[in-house]
Amino acid sequence: MRPPPPPAPAARPSPPRAHCPCRYLVQLPGRLRPSAPLCGRASELSGRLRLDTSVLCWLSAMRGLLYSMLPLLLLLLQPWETQLQLAGPRCSTGPLDLVFVIDSSRSVRPFEFETMRQFLVGLLRSLDVGPNATRVGVIQYSSQVQSVFPLRAFSRREDMERAIRALVPLAQGTMTGLAIQYAMNVAFSVAEGARPPEARVPRVAVIVTDGRPQDRVAEVAAQARARGIEIYAVGVQRADVGSLRAMASPPLNEHVFLVESFDLIQEFGRQFQGRLCPIDHCSFGNHSCQHDCVSTFGGPQCRCREGYDLLPDRRSCQARDLCNGVDHGCEFQCVSEGFSYHCVCPEGRQLQADGKSCSRCREGHVDLVLLVDGSKSVRPQNFELVKRFVNQIVDFLDVSPEGTRVGLVQFSSRVRTEFPLGRYGTAAEVKQAVLAVEYMERGTMTGLALRHMVEHSFSEAQGARPRELNVPRVGLVFTDGRSQDNISVWAARAKEEGIVMYAVGVGKAVEEELREIASEPAELHVSYSPDFSTMTHLLENLKGSICPEEGIGAGTELRSPCECESLVEFQGRTLGTLESLSQKLAQLTARLEDLENQLATQK
Repeated sequence: MRPPPPPAPAARPSPPRAHCPCRYLVQLPGRLRPSAPLCGRASELSGRLRLDTSVLCWLSAMRGLLYSMLPLLLLLLQPWETQLQLAGPRCSTGPLDLVFVIDSSRSVRPFEFETMRQFLVGLLRSLDVGPNATRVGVIQYSSQVQSVFPLRAFSRREDMERAIRALVPLAQGTMTGLAIQYAMNVAFSVAEGARPPEARVPRVAVIVTDGRPQDRVAEVAAQARARGIEIYAVGVQRADVGSLRAMASPPLNEHVFLVESFDLIQEFGRQFQGRLCPIDHCSFGNHSCQHDCVSTFGGPQCRCREGYDLLPDRRSCQARDLCNGVDHGCEFQCVSEGFSYHCVCPEGRQLQADGKSCSRCREGHVDLVLLVDGSKSVRPQNFELVKRFVNQIVDFLDVSPEGTRVGLVQFSSRVRTEFPLGRYGTAAEVKQAVLAVEYMERGTMTGLALRHMVEHSFSEAQGARPRELNVPRVGLVFTDGRSQDNISVWAARAKEEGIVMYAVGVGKAVEEELREIASEPAELHVSYSPDFSTMTHLLENLKGSICPEEGIGAGTELRSPCECESLVEFQGRTLGTLESLSQKLAQLTARLEDLENQLATQK
């Protein structure tokens, strides 16, 4: 027999193609994870190390074990301050039912889930846990919902931590809506340990998720909120902001939190703890509030006392103008004074006993005809202001058949007598008739209105008193623009007839026309306001002349200033003026002191 040939030198083995049939399941505390099939190079290793397949697969399993434990080892190597940064003095929030709804879907990586686990443990350490204080429950969800422990399960923090550390993630889908439904119907039920609704114990759900829900959340979250569950939505990394906002309770800026990674979820923990255990920021004494300080989660906020508004610097307060917010009923002017207000009258008129009305032209006998511009340029809303202005004039007149008589004429492209001088005998009747006047619109025929006034309005047939009685006749023209006809002839004719003419212009009124209409001197008989809303200041200018006792009007007897009666009257008016100035000076001094106090407080 031919001897067998010598064995050929061993060739370098090629990469193995055979699939290793062994796969071990590595059991860790609280988890079950398959190891990776790392037996692919079994034949090569067998040739070199002479090891059998079972040994190699054992080594592979050990490497899988080390990889699986790596996140836990990293956490254990972190400083204790990082893991327990929520630990601190426990806050006493009063009774509270708190349920954590934890996303454990497959998108949550193992080391991320461990971070979330540590977050829950740290947050628990800051709560006042107990049957009569804060009750805590935890549920986790993926494609299904699992109760880790209900509200009634534990009354000791250590037992809760033990259950959280033993938590095994579900690692499936993301059915957030299903989890909210479970929390609403089961976790917050009395059977699971929630206190009954009549106990009025707050119910709070904290939802932590890292992805987009695979079911609808808006409707079921609205139902949960309607049942009195306050929902905090915490999104991590890949979370959908729209879904978070759909789940959370209002205001959203206080109930929606989005962090970039699970490592930063501790930031939410601090904010959530701050909401449960508010800090009295006002106690530090550096808020600089002029009035009251209110401690909020974001820090101190200043608040003003009743009757004051907070200024833009968010520290100072200013007395509220109550006159703009109430029906003060003041005849002439309302003045705010912090918590209240008071009425004042124009100079020369006294405030009556009711504290609202002012003294009238008691001795004045005047026939007053008002010519009101009703053209389209005035506009309806401004015409209403004009009517109110007319009624303010009527307020300081002693309207009566023997005192002042008032007539009203409206003009545009034509002229219409709204009511003549002799129709109404009281101020109330005149004011009611003024409010009933309807806006005419169209053109501006001021000349035609002046002619109507001269020929008709001051006739005895219209209610004017006979000339021999020497009752002053006063015409007041109110207009907002240039006349479309000639005014010169009838403006001059009115003065020739002894009518004292006043011209009131607003907006685009022409000064030359106003001066031509008015009596001399023009400075005393022409008034102008750039805007309808600010024309009330013209009342003071008109009052002195329309009331004969307070000014010099047609038919008013002039007395010698040296007469005893004139001297006494002058003395009385002077003393009244000085008293008024003293009051104004006192008010100004008080305001300056208030401003000085504000500046001192801000420093």
